[in-house]
Amino acid sequence: MLITVTEQAKRAQAVTPALQACAAGKRSQILSDLGRTLLARQADIMAINLAEVKEQASLGLADALLDRLTLNAARIASMVEGVQQIAAAADIIGETIESWQRPNGLLVRKVRVPLGVIGVIYEARPNVTVDAAALCLKSGNAVLLRGSRMAARTNAYLVSIIAETLTRHGLPSDLVQMVQDGSHQSVLEMAQARGLLDLIVPRGGAELIRTVIESATVPVLETGVGNCHLYIDKSAPVEMALSLSLNGKCSRPGVCNAVETILLHQAWAEKHFLRLARELQVAGVALRLCPELQVRVPGSTLADTHDWSSEFLDLTVAIKQVASVDEAIAHIKRYGTRHSEAIVSLDDASVSRFFAGVDAACLYHNASTRFSDGYALGLGAEIGISTQKLHARGPTGILGLTTYKYLISGTGQTR
Repeated sequence: MLITVTEQAKRAQAVTPALQACAAGKRSQILSDLGRTLLARQADIMAINLAEVKEQASLGLADALLDRLTLNAARIASMVEGVQQIAAAADIIGETIESWQRPNGLLVRKVRVPLGVIGVIYEARPNVTVDAAALCLKSGNAVLLRGSRMAARTNAYLVSIIAETLTRHGLPSDLVQMVQDGSHQSVLEMAQARGLLDLIVPRGGAELIRTVIESATVPVLETGVGNCHLYIDKSAPVEMALSLSLNGKCSRPGVCNAVETILLHQAWAEKHFLRLARELQVAGVALRLCPELQVRVPGSTLADTHDWSSEFLDLTVAIKQVASVDEAIAHIKRYGTRHSEAIVSLDDASVSRFFAGVDAACLYHNASTRFSDGYALGLGAEIGISTQKLHARGPTGILGLTTYKYLISGTGQTR
């Protein structure tokens, strides 16, 4: 018989104090041990995962999702490296963020503490199982993991390795649990487990994120859809603009920090658009073009409103010509998802205007949006890239899984 989400959350809540009572060094030791164990079990992980990838490929799963589902040797190595980096990170639980003394002698300390029990709901990516568990354990939180059915066996095996590691160090395995109910109902139950879960993190497509946000009574960390834009200003160096376009779209098209729309200043487009279009097409990219550009590429596809708002997650890109940086900003404001936006320009005034006018978690000048990643920005592992403004924004790691409380010490003061 399946254990309900409510029962699993209660179990997690009950064992959280055991983790929070651990010395910082012990949490790091557990994670270091986990990293070594994952490497030792690499062949088993890959075999289980490969069977699921083949199964889903035979069912016609899209290439972008197959890519996210896959755990090969390089990705397992990266996953393990992430765990070891989390293990080596400074422990912030219990630190005094600030302190002061009142005129009446009261000593006030603002101290960092875990949130409690985190719920993570995600699609396809089994690496999230390990990333999320490691981040939660390091930050003193228990976690309920609700992965997708397409990766159920891979996720279950990874959680079993985590459970073995916790048990080996004398901690309860209920600190990291895979939700047993794979139905849509379990997503709603997690989103509404107020009083049992302290935070929900949905990682997946727009429909999943919208479902969680609209139904949640638990606070949500919105890791939004990445409809990311690259604006090529009139002063943009040609080779740089081409390189950033190809990297942003082609290096890994199925991820949330890939470029989905390229905006071209009309002066740059007049001289260089055809070369950009040709190089993208040679790379296998399908183009969705505004009317001014579509007439210049015979047989190309005219973009519609849906294209401007789409996170394609494949080798498709929408391209629009604009008259100014202000028109680019207006387009991003209308269609962007506040994830990652970039400008290619040598004009300081255009860059300043773009940075001031665009509201997104990560803004880039002459660099690829593909750097929107905790590791790439030197922030360490992330539970997701938050597109909201409270309580965390951008790549969200250990710090975003904590809160604080005030500890006030006196000598008998009354009011």
